[in-house]
Amino acid sequence: MKNVVIIGSGPAGYTAAIYAARANLSPMMIAGLQPGGQLTLTSDVENWPGEADGVLGPELMEKLKKQALRFGTEFIDDVVTEVIGTSSPFTIKTATRSIETKTVIIATGASAMWLGVPGEERLQGKGVSACATCDGFFFRGKEIVVVGGGDTAMEEATFLTRFANKVTIVHRREDFRASKIMIDKAKNNPKIAFVMNTTIEEILGDDHVTSLRTRNVVSGEDGSIACDGIFMAIGHKPNTAMFKGLIDLDEKGYIMLPSKSTATNIPGIFACGDVADHVYRQAVTAAGTGCMAALDAERWIEAQE
Repeated sequence: MKNVVIIGSGPAGYTAAIYAARANLSPMMIAGLQPGGQLTLTSDVENWPGEADGVLGPELMEKLKKQALRFGTEFIDDVVTEVIGTSSPFTIKTATRSIETKTVIIATGASAMWLGVPGEERLQGKGVSACATCDGFFFRGKEIVVVGGGDTAMEEATFLTRFANKVTIVHRREDFRASKIMIDKAKNNPKIAFVMNTTIEEILGDDHVTSLRTRNVVSGEDGSIACDGIFMAIGHKPNTAMFKGLIDLDEKGYIMLPSKSTATNIPGIFACGDVADHVYRQAVTAAGTGCMAALDAERWIEAQE
């Protein structure tokens, strides 16, 4: 019987493991499909407190893992397929084992939605990004493209004008889904241009993004946009499929936290990081809620005993 099993291994999961281990709860972490989470796709992280010269995303995750292991976290390189039980103890099933635990901390994160076009995966971290607040600083004085038509696209484009000389919003439709106030704010910004009824067909560049191959969905004509980077703002998908029917989710699939804590609707199951946060989505905020989840789990176990 485990005290705490942490599902997921990004900043939230590792921080939860560090705190749970230091509380002598002997936590088990199940790494998941992408150990280290979204930061393993980020080349440079310059907004992590204490890393004055910046740090590579994979290197930062390796540091957190090493710290969690140092305090006694049991690390399992496996994928959870099911969580069973509406009260403690819970049964966690993976492809290779079945685990009993008093509490569960869900830290499965959210995955950025990508276009799936040629060049996108190859150039991730080399001009292709899904996080303006993470990577905008690297595009000072550059020309960049934001793909999307919702509030996120308008917000990220507006934010990126702090650094870039020009930001072009590319949208596949004639009309935006964004709110009028966000559209007006973007349209009134002299640094923002708009290309409508257009899809991105390919991202070009050798070691860094240099241009995009486009197609007009109305005329069918091919075109191109020269740029130094492209930001995807077409949404995020929380990794919560396995929890449907067990944990309360909102309309977008994010875990709902009914109280001012990390507790879910199931006593003994807690959630932290981007799996429950569609607003901030930052490594440091994820780590903060990871700390909260570990403290909440520790106090819950003490209360039961």
